Amino acid sequence: MALTRLVQPLVRPFSEFFRREAASGIVLLLSSVLALVLANVDWGPARYFPAIWESPLRLAINGFVLEKSLLHWINDGLMTVFFLIVGLEIKREVLEGELASLQQAALPIAGALGGMLVPALLFTVFNQGTPTAGGWGIPMATDIAFALAVLQLLGPRVPLALKVFLTALAIVDDLGAVLVIALFYTQDLLLNYLFMALGIWAMLGMLNIMGARSLLLYLPLGAVLWYFMLKSGVHATLAGVMLAVTIPSRIGHSRAALLRLLEGRLAFIQEEAHAGTTDPRTISEELEALSEAVSSPAQRLEQRLHSVVSFGIIPLFAFANTSLVIEPAVFRQLLSPLGLGIIVGLLVGKPLGICLLAWLATKLGWATLPAGITWRHLWSVGVVAGIGFTMSIFITLLALGEKSEGEVVAKTAILVASLLAGGIGYVLLRTAPAVPSPALQQPE
Repeated sequence: MALTRLVQPLVRPFSEFFRREAASGIVLLLSSVLALVLANVDWGPARYFPAIWESPLRLAINGFVLEKSLLHWINDGLMTVFFLIVGLEIKREVLEGELASLQQAALPIAGALGGMLVPALLFTVFNQGTPTAGGWGIPMATDIAFALAVLQLLGPRVPLALKVFLTALAIVDDLGAVLVIALFYTQDLLLNYLFMALGIWAMLGMLNIMGARSLLLYLPLGAVLWYFMLKSGVHATLAGVMLAVTIPSRIGHSRAALLRLLEGRLAFIQEEAHAGTTDPRTISEELEALSEAVSSPAQRLEQRLHSVVSFGIIPLFAFANTSLVIEPAVFRQLLSPLGLGIIVGLLVGKPLGICLLAWLATKLGWATLPAGITWRHLWSVGVVAGIGFTMSIFITLLALGEKSEGEVVAKTAILVASLLAGGIGYVLLRTAPAVPSPALQQPE
């Protein structure tokens, strides 16, 4: 029991993150299903539903005017906040999480690299020499929210170490997707705007170096950075990741000063409580103020935005981008090079690549399987990682273009592959023999 009490505080932050991501995956699924239903029913106002996303939306401030369709504002604007969260999560994991040391990071990094390279290779095999060959990045990504939702359905049958592995793998996967978007899906580059964006980024970096910790300094400059990135030809959402890199992630107190601050505030709260001059609401406010004082700007921003992104922005992105009118002919086109490349890449390439490079890393002595995880577990979670969805749809828009001939086929293939990956992965994990984790076992 003592060991259990010792371990619980260490795993609680991850458990809270896991539950939140898993719940958002369920909301994401419901949003996608609702969008598909509304787009494919010929009833009342619903028949006009897909056209809503083409409605123009203008932002005008004095002489400054920026006009985009509603879909563009979602994909290029709101999704920047999603990439900001992605950047903050990557930064946190690299500095103090599962990717903080080479020993911890070796297995998920190896798995993520395999899970990106093999699907891209299989897609290329099917699409080499075709107009859709540029879509090789589509089956590379894993949707962390959907994937963790599948694991959540299985409850305690899934070892905690496997959930941690999948989370770390998906974060490395996101980093890979960001690099692919930046390096391979940038068109019509305008250097003057790019240099202005880099200048703003340098200013943000200087603020960090000078010790500035107010988000009121970083966020307005981040909005300017987004505008210049939008105009430069590099996808505007990458401004979110660039901003995340510059936001301070270190706590602004030394260890000794932090302990003194905690002890002083807690002592004050206890004195007020014993004197009967305070109430639970005041105590709650004091604790919130204390949390603000001891957390970094990056922590505060991630905490404030995570639920907004998970339960607002990502479901809205899915709702807008799965608003597909699916004709019967589309399902026949799943056997086209584009459809097969995506489905085989996600369903076969993901688990094959993850397990192949993870096995190679263990054979070379660079990594070891965590306690409680077998190779069957790893293969099963590799299948679950074939749920591409959000990032795969996003890359589809960049690789094939919106309103292109292959867009509906690609999105349908992503939906089919993701549903199959989730269902097959669930069955594989459900039927896997339980292997208790020694660290979490209670003594008899």
